[in-house]
Parts: sequence; C-alpha cells; structure tokens
Amino acid sequence: MLGVMPVKRAVQLAEEAGLDLVEVSPNANPPVCKILDYGKYKYEQQKKASEARKNQKTVDVKEVKIRPGIEDHDYQVKMKNARKFLEKGDKVKVTMRFRGREMAHQDIGLNLLKRMQEELSDISKTDLEPKLEGRQMIMVLSAEMQK
Repeated sequence: MLGVMPVKRAVQLAEEAGLDLVEVSPNANPPVCKILDYGKYKYEQQKKASEARKNQKTVDVKEVKIRPGIEDHDYQVKMKNARKFLEKGDKVKVTMRFRGREMAHQDIGLNLLKRMQEELSDISKTDLEPKLEGRQMIMVLSAEMQK
C-alpha cells in the first residue's frame, strides 16, 4: 500500500521494480493500480478461467420413449434407465407415442406418465408437466439438487 500518488510517480516506481503498473479498479475514485508482472497476472487469470470451465457440469437431456400399452417389466426397465439418468444429473424427457386407436385413450397414457412422475419424485422435479403435442405426450424431469 503506497497510498495516493500521481501517475508519473507510480509508473516510475513500477519501472524501478522492473514490473508493470496495472489498473485494477478504474471506476474507483481515485483509480486503484497495482505494481505486478502483467504477463504472469494474465497467465494466472487464464488458468483460473480454464479451471472453472473444466469443473463445469453440462446437463444433457436424455429421452425415454414409452407406449400406453407398455408391459410391467418393460416399464420397470424404462424407470431404471430414467432413475440412472437423473442420478447422473441429466434431464429426462419422457415421450409417450400414441398410434391409431390409442389416441382415443389418452387418459391411460396420462396416468402412466403421472405414475412415473410420482415414482421418481424422490430424486426429481417436474420441469414440464405432461402435455399432448400431436400424437405424442411429453414430460420433462430434472434432477433435484441435494443440499
């Protein structure tokens, strides 16, 4: 901490030390500067940014496709996959496809999606409630963050 001084004096001190005068906070009154090696400073900033990017988790959207007439064992397999995706931190898009006369029994599909939503409620939250889009009913679940 060298205190408030004219710019020429600060530049002179930096040159004597063989370092650079770097403006840290230009909006402060008076502006705040540091005497340091600018190349090293930039390198450290780059390393911090790179480390932050490396530790970032990308969230993928995994899809589970089911049909209204799904049998119990097939349903359990789909549930196991959905649970695995959610535990990894991914989002799960559950797609129910209706074909032919199945369109007349959309309530069966809705009940199946509600059941799935209920069974996964311990590890997930619903981003998109079940809704019909054309011949498909779609629901999106995402992993609930543990505290």
